[in-house]
Amino acid sequence: MRTRVVVLHSGGLDSTVCLVMAQQAGLQVVSLGIEYGQRHHIELDYAASQCKRFGIERKVLKVSWDKPDRPLPINRSVDELRKSVSPAFLPARNGLFLMLACAEAAGLQATEIWTGINSVDFSGYPDCTPEFLASFKKMLRIGIPRGPKIVAPLLRKSKPQIARIAARMGLSPSDTWSCYRPHITTSGLSPCGKCDACVLHAYAWTRS
Repeated sequence: MRTRVVVLHSGGLDSTVCLVMAQQAGLQVVSLGIEYGQRHHIELDYAASQCKRFGIERKVLKVSWDKPDRPLPINRSVDELRKSVSPAFLPARNGLFLMLACAEAAGLQATEIWTGINSVDFSGYPDCTPEFLASFKKMLRIGIPRGPKIVAPLLRKSKPQIARIAARMGLSPSDTWSCYRPHITTSGLSPCGKCDACVLHAYAWTRS
């Protein structure tokens, strides 16, 4: 019987590459999305489309909390993004998502949680760092004895390295969604090209 794993999957570049990596490793994959009142539903739509394309089971959990409003900086360089904690950082989000994935994994009898977090070009988010992941794993060993293993295959990869993996998988820049502040156009929602997520997305693909 194949190992069953839960992949935290938002529809962005990192989580989608992580999803397909798990599938290509021969694992029985369940894509897990979190609907938490994000600004736009489009990322969940992209994730659902990707699961349909690759034949992967999709589940979505709905949660709600009093999230603080966060500014969305624009036109920052990649070097600027690395200097300090991002103004858009949402406290506890990744920790919450990982715990929800662990809870869901218990019901699904999944033995691993895969996450696409990475720190090389994403250092403005403290919950994407090796230190955060190591601490979470330590807490998990105490809080959930014999609980699922946390796997982060992209943790120490740069955005261009991740985009190269995506290209080998047959993914193109338009197959994933990263924008925080999309524009409404006559053909639907379009990436702004200016927010941090768009800057990193462009950097990933132009340097890959």
